Amino acid sequence: MSYTSTSTSFMSVTGCDASLLLDNSSSILSEKLSGPNVNSARGFDVVDNIKTAVENSCPGVVSCADVLALAIESSVSLSGGPSWNVLLGRRDSLNANQAGANTSIPSPSEGLSSITAKFSAVGLNTNDLVTLSGAHTFGRAQCRRFSNRLYNFNGTGNPDPTLNSTYLTTLQKICPQNGSGTALANLDPTTSDGFDNNYFTNLQNNQGLLQSDQELFSTTGAATISIVNTFRLAL
Repeated sequence: MSYTSTSTSFMSVTGCDASLLLDNSSSILSEKLSGPNVNSARGFDVVDNIKTAVENSCPGVVSCADVLALAIESSVSLSGGPSWNVLLGRRDSLNANQAGANTSIPSPSEGLSSITAKFSAVGLNTNDLVTLSGAHTFGRAQCRRFSNRLYNFNGTGNPDPTLNSTYLTTLQKICPQNGSGTALANLDPTTSDGFDNNYFTNLQNNQGLLQSDQELFSTTGAATISIVNTFRLAL
């Protein structure tokens, strides 16, 4: 639940309006089925159960968007991270934006300049980019999302040179070259189920699982490098 809940607000593309929770209908193409979200964003049953319990107590009062925001805070806190007061009063979206999800959510193999541009387009800055990437302190990714880094990075026929050699060997065992691509690897290989700053330590050690992760630290001259270093010392 933790990684999903911390990611869903950005994955919804149009903001914290719970549009990601909307299912397919005659008038809606669900964001759940967009390329970046399908088989990635999960935990919807948990949110549905919470919403059902809330509706039984006070029907028509608490929005799905507020339930999602509260679930994010709770999951982070229960996973060892900080706690904060959640401001309430969000309104739920009545529409989904599957096309927007397909074009606006960064891919795992996207370069830093492109990712930065996508964040900027929705009013988020470089600090926001590094902060939200830190949600990868927990969660998993299928091999097919990063296997190009292990065997044929950018068509070179070689692994991504930014990958730590020991980590590369570990990942190649999890994701053999002719495998199905569906095996899972932890986004944080050190403390995979806890909220901490080891994600940023991993980047410093060239152990970012996704290219989009490692580019935050390995892109020469990038403004994100100093932010990663700061967040590494923050907790």
